[in-house]
Amino acid sequence: MIIVSRFLVPKGYVGITLYPLIILNESSLKTNKAIVNHETIHLVQQKELGVLGFYIWYVLEFFVKLFYYKDWNLAYRAISFEREAYACERDLKYLNNRKIWSFLKYIRGNEL
Repeated sequence: MIIVSRFLVPKGYVGITLYPLIILNESSLKTNKAIVNHETIHLVQQKELGVLGFYIWYVLEFFVKLFYYKDWNLAYRAISFEREAYACERDLKYLNNRKIWSFLKYIRGNEL
């Protein structure tokens, strides 16, 4: 389910996924297939790990990357969940063929 709220989406971001919701900061983004697909990839990741497991992993990986990069945006973009979502957001058939735990192939190394 997609809802729109400028108050729930952190400043500087267009959307956030809080299972089972996709929250976008503008109603016009509901028709942006790449953004919706990106957030839907996060829904699948959250189902795989469980919501709590996903967020624990997400936050821990973020802080490891933040320590490494010393830059908030680079750390965010380097998180394996984000790397998978950004890499595949334009492939609207990606989730039809995605294998379970696919985000793991994006965890290796610190390259962006």
